[in-house]
Amino acid sequence: MVQTEEINKAVVLGAGTMGHGIAQVCAQAGMEAILFDVSSEALAKGLAGVEAMLDKAVSLGKTTREEADDTLGRIRTSVDLKDAVKGADLVVEAVPEKLELKREVFKQVEAAVGHGVLLATNTSSLSIDAIAEDLAHPERFLGMHFFNPVPVMALLEVVRGEDTGDEWVELAVALGGRLGKEPIVVRNSPGFASSRLGIAFALEAIRMVEEGVASPEDIDQAMVLGYRHPMGPLRLTDLVGLDVRLGIAEYLASTLGDRFDPPTLLKRMVEEGKLGRKSGEGFYRWDSPTG
Repeated sequence: MVQTEEINKAVVLGAGTMGHGIAQVCAQAGMEAILFDVSSEALAKGLAGVEAMLDKAVSLGKTTREEADDTLGRIRTSVDLKDAVKGADLVVEAVPEKLELKREVFKQVEAAVGHGVLLATNTSSLSIDAIAEDLAHPERFLGMHFFNPVPVMALLEVVRGEDTGDEWVELAVALGGRLGKEPIVVRNSPGFASSRLGIAFALEAIRMVEEGVASPEDIDQAMVLGYRHPMGPLRLTDLVGLDVRLGIAEYLASTLGDRFDPPTLLKRMVEEGKLGRKSGEGFYRWDSPTG
């Protein structure tokens, strides 16, 4: 089994917000980072996202221009999955939150990589065991749940499945440290720790808006000023995406019960295309929508 310091090639599947962020932190840690997506347009957008994050870090004095350029130089892209994972030491999946899609991706990946490769999903709520159902070697499969924006957020949630081996959990925890994260280890359970708690805050805040208890701004201020949260639950929902929040709530409601039933307001806003920052409007208006 590969050791943390021996992980030289990381492959990230999916070039969206989470995927390109994961590729960035891997490249910053000195790894060759391969960013895979089926869409060339998505890859170009992902690279542009990395460049924007690095430019911001340079402007804030958090890194140098030389270091930023070195990081970019360690990232390359691919639309060929088999070619992308060739020689990989680590594969992290960050494709859309669809169980069958994730299963199919990992079936293809497992057939193309060696036995000493760590396979990880960035899912925020789906069952690790369900994703690994078709794998021949589920012992080296686990969750590595990063947080948005990946280069900034310190938390890494390492999720162990029923069949995940202890040595692979230890590897993921050590790898998290190498990536500059602070890992926690949780058992495979609907919503894990972070999503389950986060969605509970968000759903109650949305119900309060729905009931006219207070404005989104004032509800968020209550959590920022009263509980020292860095950001209120409604602004965070806009950043995560209302459609993403809805999907998580529906999944948790189906597995944990009606306390996670999504509010009517959330369903209506998603139907109307008010998805948050990426659409330009959610609980707030955003001048610069991003994908």
